Amino acid sequence: MKSANSMLNKEYKDIILNYKTYLLYDKQLSNNTVSSYIYDIERYLLYMQKNNVTNINNITKENITNYITYLDEKEMVSNYTLARKIVTIKSFHNFISSKYMIKDVSIKIEHPKFYKKIPNVLSIEEIEQLLNIELKTAFDYRNKAMLELMYATGIRVSEVCNLLVNDINLSEKYVKCFGKGSKERIVPLGNIAINYLKIYIEEYRNKLIKNSLTQYLFLNNHGNKMTRQGFEFILKNIAKEKQITKKITPHMLRHSFATHLLNNGADLRSIQVMLGHTNLSTTQIYTTVSDEVLKENYDLYHTDL
Repeated sequence: MKSANSMLNKEYKDIILNYKTYLLYDKQLSNNTVSSYIYDIERYLLYMQKNNVTNINNITKENITNYITYLDEKEMVSNYTLARKIVTIKSFHNFISSKYMIKDVSIKIEHPKFYKKIPNVLSIEEIEQLLNIELKTAFDYRNKAMLELMYATGIRVSEVCNLLVNDINLSEKYVKCFGKGSKERIVPLGNIAINYLKIYIEEYRNKLIKNSLTQYLFLNNHGNKMTRQGFEFILKNIAKEKQITKKITPHMLRHSFATHLLNNGADLRSIQVMLGHTNLSTTQIYTTVSDEVLKENYDLYHTDL
């Protein structure tokens, strides 16, 4: 099956290449974010091309509106996905307006208003089940160290996979990681996470190294750095073994970390810094989760009042 990019004309391909360079080097977005933007725009321009709009100068507000209608009615994308694609299209037209001195025809396309989905979280009991790993092999100790680290810090799975051994400072009790836009941040480590990281690094990590030396902290069974897909596979297997019925994802550990901190009195600003959120409004979604938890507890223990 041909990719969208391979079916685009030369003008559109050149514009996408320039846009990709802009996102990577000017905006300093992560590779995953850039790939998502480019994926959306390639399909957007392919739609234009198939509807005889083969020049960037000829795209009109009506063309954009027709594409949004197409996504909604024909592709039947979710409200969240549709909102994200509209934001991407507006960002793209803002770029070509400044780059190619073209009128931004997307200005009057309204930013979508939608409610942020409340993050799914694990309960304290489910976290305890997940972390209760029987430790026999080097892989068990690696898994234990990864999970304890993620729950103790709330760092993203991509950040965990890219950690180097020297990014962990056991004596000073912190981990250094690089988030979106390659922004460095320092996150404190608790004693439990430190304990299992120390055991993994000093006693078991070398057993996972194969033919070549590597500085990556967490290694797979081939001696290479752990991947997002590899971690997710491990996490789901552990959850299944522990009979956790929720559809678990690596990001749920991050959500659980933030929600549990908030429920136990941590201030929102501190959680924002640890999560690496640029805006406090992004972190505020966890106050909604906490409100839900409080309501559930109230209903559970005060049903007779």
